[in-house]
Amino acid sequence: MSGSSQSSEADQILHPIVKAAGLVSFFTDFSTQMVGPLLPLFLTSVLGAPVWVYGLMEGVGAGIAGVLKVFAGWLSDRLGHRKWLIFFGYTLSNLTKPAFAFTGALGSVFALRQVERVGKGFRTSPRDALLADVTTPANRGRSFGFRRAMDELGAAVGPLAATAVLWWSHDRIRMVFALTLIPGLAAVPFLLRLRDNRPRIAAEERPRLGLRNLPRPFRQFMLAAGLLALATFSQGFLVLRARALGMPILLIPLTYFVMNGVASALSMPSGRLGDHIGHRSLLLGGFALLALIYVGFAVAPTSVWIWPLMALYGIVIALVDGNQKVYATGLLPATARGTGLGTFNALLGFAELMASLGGGVLWEVMGSQFPFFIGSMVAAIAFVALWLVTGPSIPV
Repeated sequence: MSGSSQSSEADQILHPIVKAAGLVSFFTDFSTQMVGPLLPLFLTSVLGAPVWVYGLMEGVGAGIAGVLKVFAGWLSDRLGHRKWLIFFGYTLSNLTKPAFAFTGALGSVFALRQVERVGKGFRTSPRDALLADVTTPANRGRSFGFRRAMDELGAAVGPLAATAVLWWSHDRIRMVFALTLIPGLAAVPFLLRLRDNRPRIAAEERPRLGLRNLPRPFRQFMLAAGLLALATFSQGFLVLRARALGMPILLIPLTYFVMNGVASALSMPSGRLGDHIGHRSLLLGGFALLALIYVGFAVAPTSVWIWPLMALYGIVIALVDGNQKVYATGLLPATARGTGLGTFNALLGFAELMASLGGGVLWEVMGSQFPFFIGSMVAAIAFVALWLVTGPSIPV
């Protein structure tokens, strides 16, 4: 058997670390999406907070996570160790979510959300860099797609579990929060299977923080991705829009099941397709589709329209999330993957901060339709920016 055919066969096999990371994502997002569809309703309906407070909470959390994504990514490059940063981040998040069940004050919910986001900040960039370390350009899209597919599968199952608990407990949201501990603990054995797979880097090769130290094509791509993130406010606004159109609380977690189920089914095929035809083409499709979907959310006359719109939103997730990280990885040297992906993830976090804050204010001042019209316009601008400032990614 020739060396090229052996390499081709190896590229079709998922690395054990990729599989373990996928299972960690599955159980973590299982717990996260038991909370996700209900937290904005808990905040606004049970605790009586206005929508702008929810936007503020999500925005501040995105900002905190953004700062930590840069630091954690850079630290993982400097130390040569990623596993324990990943372990700390996932464990902190998974132990925080059940605590929502025991809160009765707005301030406590706000604070717990920020602690949970600290965990996300610590884990995201080292995890993405670890996946890049154990993959090759030929199978990176497939591997990132698998990780995302497992994430979305957990995100689809979580709302189903939440719906079942709501039905069984007669709409006791706190019960749902408490039971998130079970999938959170289930992630721990798979976290322990993660292993660092990166050679030591000489002191003179260790990356420095700062945009100017990153390649210019990478910075240009960050511009387009940041614009899209500026259009992509928290998914909780989709829930609030469904509720504003009259959807019963019991059905709202099922809309997340539809969205995340579609994303899970399509994420790995999307990554594999990107490996063959180029990830930029799929990103352009995702950017354009989001602009159209937001128009749909704005003009939807009844809650029935939410179901197909959430399915389409799942397609956007499958096209954009994994492919943009693979594209970004291909523009970075191996010695700066953690730092570069940390900076990239931080930019997306800060853009989400602005989007969530702005979306909450626009909702309160202009009504529930206006944030989606603005989001559609910004997504269209992001599409143009991606088209103009990027070219096909050259794997490094």
